[in-house]
Amino acid sequence: MGYDIAAYGDKRPDYDAMLWELRQDEAEASAFLAGLATDGKALELGIGTGRVALPLARHGVSVTGIEGSSSMVDQLKRKITDESIDVVVGDFADVGVDQTFDLVYCISETFFLLPTQESQIACVRNVAERLTSGGRFVVQATVPQHGLFCKKESTHTRHVDEASAVVTARRHNRAEQRVDVQNIVFDGGGNRFHPLRYRYVWPSELDLMARLAGLGPASRTGDWSGSGYDASGGYVAVYQKP
Repeated sequence: MGYDIAAYGDKRPDYDAMLWELRQDEAEASAFLAGLATDGKALELGIGTGRVALPLARHGVSVTGIEGSSSMVDQLKRKITDESIDVVVGDFADVGVDQTFDLVYCISETFFLLPTQESQIACVRNVAERLTSGGRFVVQATVPQHGLFCKKESTHTRHVDEASAVVTARRHNRAEQRVDVQNIVFDGGGNRFHPLRYRYVWPSELDLMARLAGLGPASRTGDWSGSGYDASGGYVAVYQKP
């Protein structure tokens, strides 16, 4: 209740300290994306605290980001020095910018934070309108885990050390492909709650959304380094505007 596109970031005022939520693929991701930003500009959907946008900007790419959480934007702005990064606060499904780009990207399953199929379809359609001819849309996502999502409810211990623990509780609506998540942090400061709601998308469904928006498949790899895609775990999908 009360969860919207901004809630993910607003409930995480110290996001960069939450190592259990972060991936360590910034160098690989920024190098991959820099190779696609042929006009020297890129748009990130859900830029967050700039985990990938900052190293991408250091490759010489001018990055525009859309972010729903003002808390995330504040954390990002504190880290910007001389990098070329501009941020727009808003729902990234709207892709509310006036420019066009050779590259639009969305990393770390952020696309799944759009809560309905309708908002996801609208996002891809709006991305297509912001792409130049031949421009690419890159989505980093994961194939849903069949064993996990067969259950309506589940719990999982994500992190344990001498001073803290993180436990994740999930409730799954299979008909809507929606998962409500509560990450509970136990440490010396008491209990803290970090909610998350997402709608997962199967790779074939993402392909269909792209096709409906007029984008064709360019590649799908297992990761940023180009490893083979085996229909399990994470992947990086690239779509191209004719």
